[in-house]
Amino acid sequence: MISRKAAIARQFNRSAAELYDTHAHVQRTMADMLAEFLMQQANVDDSNKLGMLEIGCGTGILTEILVNRWPHSSITALDIAPAMLLAAEQRVLGTANPVGSNDRPSSDIRFLLADVEKWAAHTPASSFDLIVSSACFQWLSQPQQTLNYLYRLLRPGGILAFATFGPRTFHELHTAFEEVYRAKGMVPQRHGLTFQSANQWKDSLTTAGFSNIQYKCKLLTEEYASPRDFLLSVKALGASTSEAVISHSLGSRRLFTSLYKEYENRFSTPEGVAATYDIVFIQASKTH
Repeated sequence: MISRKAAIARQFNRSAAELYDTHAHVQRTMADMLAEFLMQQANVDDSNKLGMLEIGCGTGILTEILVNRWPHSSITALDIAPAMLLAAEQRVLGTANPVGSNDRPSSDIRFLLADVEKWAAHTPASSFDLIVSSACFQWLSQPQQTLNYLYRLLRPGGILAFATFGPRTFHELHTAFEEVYRAKGMVPQRHGLTFQSANQWKDSLTTAGFSNIQYKCKLLTEEYASPRDFLLSVKALGASTSEAVISHSLGSRRLFTSLYKEYENRFSTPEGVAATYDIVFIQASKTH
C-alpha cells in the first residue's frame, strides 16, 4: 500500500505538471501576506544576509518573493514532490534573470527534495535564522514533533513564520456534506483534511519552546462557477478533497448530485458558489 506521504507527493507531482499555478489564487495571496506579516511582526531587515529555510516551496510562489525581498540571503527550499521543485527552480532562476543575461540571483538558493518531518531530525542544530512556510503545515503528519525539530534548527533569536489553513476552510462543503448524509439517513463523514486553529498552533509552539508568538487570521472567499468547478480547482491544487475522492466515498451518482444541489441551495452567489479559506498567519521566536 502506498504511504500517505508518497500519495501526497504523487498528487503534487501531477498538479505541478498540470494546472497548479492556474488555480493557486489563494496560495499567491497567502505568500504575499505572509511576507508582509513577517516584515511587520518580525521586523526582518531586507539588507541582512540571512540563512533561510522554506518548507514546502511548491512551484516557488513564496520562494520568488523571498529572493526579491531578501536578495542577500542563503535559501534552502524543500519539497517532497520533484515536479514542484523543478517548477520552483524554473520560476526563480528563470524570472530572476533578464533576457540575455547569464547572471544568477544574488541569493544563494538550494532546492532540495526532502520530507521536512524526516529531514529536520538529522539536520545540524542552529542552521537557520529564519524558517518560513506557506500552505504546507496542514499536511504535517506529526506537527508537534516537527515544531520541536524546527526549534532546534533555528539559531538563537531566529524566527519561524508560516501561513496555513484554519478550521473554517471549506465550511460550505462540509456543511453540504453533512446535510446530504443526514437526508439519506447516513452518519456524516469528514472529507478532506482537518485543520488546526491558531490557538492550537500556539499551544504546540509553546510546547516546542517558542516565545513571542504572534498570529492573525483572515477569511478569504473565492467564487466558482459551480460546486463541480470548485472541487476540480481543489483537485488541481493537489488536495485530497477532490472529485474522485468524494465520488468514491459517497458511492453513488445520486448522492454526488445531491451534494451539488445542497451546495448550490445554501451557498450560491451572483457568480456561482462561494468557498471560504480560513488563513492563519503565525510568527514565533527562539529566544537568545
